[in-house]
Amino acid sequence: MSVAPQHARLLRLATRAALATALLLAVAKAVAWWLSGSVSLLAGLTDSLLDSAASVLNLIAVHYALRPADEDHRYGHGKAEALAGLAQALFIGASAVLIAVQAVEHLRHPHPLGAPAFGVAVMILSLLLTCALLLFQRHVVRVTGSTAIRADSLHYRSDLLLNASILVALLLASYGWERLDALFGLGIAAYILWSALTIVREAVAVLMDEELAPDVSERMHALACAVPGVLGAHDLRTRISGTRWFVQLHLELPGELPLSDAHRLCEQVEQAIHGEFPRAEVLVHADPIEVVKR
Repeated sequence: MSVAPQHARLLRLATRAALATALLLAVAKAVAWWLSGSVSLLAGLTDSLLDSAASVLNLIAVHYALRPADEDHRYGHGKAEALAGLAQALFIGASAVLIAVQAVEHLRHPHPLGAPAFGVAVMILSLLLTCALLLFQRHVVRVTGSTAIRADSLHYRSDLLLNASILVALLLASYGWERLDALFGLGIAAYILWSALTIVREAVAVLMDEELAPDVSERMHALACAVPGVLGAHDLRTRISGTRWFVQLHLELPGELPLSDAHRLCEQVEQAIHGEFPRAEVLVHADPIEVVKR
């Protein structure tokens, strides 16, 4: 089963939009930081540069993950997205440490900021572009369920808070509260680090073949048992790989049922689950009820 063309197009558009946004904001923040010397703007610049690197990695990973299954990867290449998520978390964690170091340095040696008006304008632009990107990423994640885009969206969501905090810090610093710029930088660093840990947890869950949510598995079990002729189901197993869900289960069928009828019921169960969960690739094994009762 290959990724639907619509899903593939959305995933590629999302990675390119993220990269373009990160690069544009990195340039704007670099100019603003050079003029102002703000540690909060430096935090924003560092984050945007790391966003750019993470987005490049994400673009490559999604391109690889969209490749169809082959002889060496019979379940496809979807886990490349989770690996990209781990790499993104590394980038994000590194940016948090760099921001914290700069914030501490500015707390020890505070200095007035220059060109605050230009910095404020840049941060307003950052907020608008980040909001637009997040709305698009939210749509892509809702449609495709992509782990990589979800990770990307998580750290751009932290960027939204970061950019808002930088805007507040610049406004306060322009009224003589220079130390608040560094304090905001420390707070931003802590939040970014927490976001990185969240991404790590999600990526590890995919790489370790964690089951889907219990309510999803229970619904799949109910759909299987609701097919007329099916006596029951057991050993339902699930896992995620990229945008795809892999589902395996055993059907309990009458032992005297002809093989062709058993095959038909298995196909009906596959279609019932796939109909409600289009991302699911379902593998069904038929068990005679006499074997199950032993």
